[in-house]
Amino acid sequence: MFSKKELETLLGLGLETGADFSEIFLEDTYSGRITVNNGDVISAGGGNTYGVGVRLLKGIDEVYGYSNDTSYRSIEKLMTTLRGSFNDKPNKVKPLGEKLPYVNQIKIPLNSVTPTEKSKKLIELSHIIKDHDDKIIQAGATLVEWEQKVLIANSNGIYQDDVRTYTRVVLSAVAQDGELMQDAYEAPGRNMGFEIFDEIDLKALAKDVGHSVMTYLYADNMEPQEMPVVIHNGFGGVIFHEAVGHPLETSAVSKGLSPFAGKLGQKVASEVVTAYDDGDEEGQWGRTTFDDEGNKTRKNLLIEKGILKGYLSDYRSGKRMNYESTGSGRRQSYKFPPTARMNTTYIENGTEDYEDIIKDTKYGLFAKKLGGGTVNPATGEYNFAVMEGFMIENGKLTKPVRGAMLIGHGAETIQLIDRVANNKTYGQGMCGAASGSIPTDVGQPTIRVSKMLVGGQGGNN
Repeated sequence: MFSKKELETLLGLGLETGADFSEIFLEDTYSGRITVNNGDVISAGGGNTYGVGVRLLKGIDEVYGYSNDTSYRSIEKLMTTLRGSFNDKPNKVKPLGEKLPYVNQIKIPLNSVTPTEKSKKLIELSHIIKDHDDKIIQAGATLVEWEQKVLIANSNGIYQDDVRTYTRVVLSAVAQDGELMQDAYEAPGRNMGFEIFDEIDLKALAKDVGHSVMTYLYADNMEPQEMPVVIHNGFGGVIFHEAVGHPLETSAVSKGLSPFAGKLGQKVASEVVTAYDDGDEEGQWGRTTFDDEGNKTRKNLLIEKGILKGYLSDYRSGKRMNYESTGSGRRQSYKFPPTARMNTTYIENGTEDYEDIIKDTKYGLFAKKLGGGTVNPATGEYNFAVMEGFMIENGKLTKPVRGAMLIGHGAETIQLIDRVANNKTYGQGMCGAASGSIPTDVGQPTIRVSKMLVGGQGGNN
């Protein structure tokens, strides 16, 4: 769209009144969605979003502006307006470097498949859910897809583009029997195109959704108590993501708003815990080749055998605490300045079979699948709903329970992990923070927390 010389001129405009960093973020994103309920297509649509974000920094002081007009004149106006926040000697722009190649391994591009073909796949999945039981009153299947093309240029010489293709299938069910109601869902997503229907057994997942909603429709309510909890793999990692991952972002650490601030090299978790955030794991929902500041993403070691080894940093918050960027600057769109964010965050595999962990638990809760919750990043205090749970009695899974809530403090919980299995998988979600909502993976093998407070309503249905 613009030559290097034009971009350098625009970046230089931002530095003429004392800013020491200027940045241009250009975006072109297509997004589409098709939703099916009970075998009928109820909505379908899509469209493109274009825009530009401009950022100026002086030290850690930041001003940001954006526009859906991506013309030279528009960016020039943004730069001129924003630089009015500073009044000092001008600074110079470093010459823009060469782009590095981004990785785009999409096998079946989104635009190569017709809406009719996509709808047929969703209708089939909806029928599989609905046909499981006549008490299932809603059987949903939604395809969410978007492709984001970005170009980042800044006064430090970065000149980088990237293409991110995201595809997600949301399967859901609602069952009712009199006054009893229950819902269930699965929502796998990948950094890939329509090949997601070949890479993931979505028909099996649709059957699982139907089975789950009927299992928990008649489950007993959880009795509140303190007990050992075995948290299953995949989306079970959401507790680590929320209660530990966010406090390890320098956007919080650099302000002292984290229980892990100043603890590099110290023991912060059980010695069986090793954890990473990987920005470039092929095919993963949270993957990008480059972050939204134009830096190459990488695999960042966070915790090794219980010892805090690193944080996740963007450019600005890294400057505040003299910590290098880890390729973790992310943003939802051109409307947001970037901040330090996670990509694919997980607890690494241990050596045990998860069945043995259950066998060695005399009494406790098996949290098979977690749902939503809340967390205070400054303290790590959290509560998370258990979407699917079973009681463990004498080393065996017994009755299903519903309404369980895991309550705790992230820094304490990771100290109490005493068993880690070898069955790591990932779950996908949209993570919201200061720089908007972005795709992220959470992951872990099955783990056991020796003691947790489990909330619940108590009593039978």
